[in-house]
Amino acid sequence: MSSLNLDKDMQFEIKSTFAPNLNRSQTLRILEVTQNSVVIQMDRSNGRGVFPADNFHYWIKRGSLIKLNDHHKRTS
Repeated sequence: MSSLNLDKDMQFEIKSTFAPNLNRSQTLRILEVTQNSVVIQMDRSNGRGVFPADNFHYWIKRGSLIKLNDHHKRTS
């Protein structure tokens, strides 16, 4: 099973099972990816979060973060 290649500006929908979501945000965007970490910003926060890359992949595999594709537009 291959991991998703993470890239700058990728966006993810945040599910309720994503425990680090203290702002009750609906989406997050990747600001920077290094070999060991992922820097993100949530839609309802001015702050940034940093996750170990393995930890970020865990949340994706668990279904707590769902990648939004480029043509996916939220309609809420």
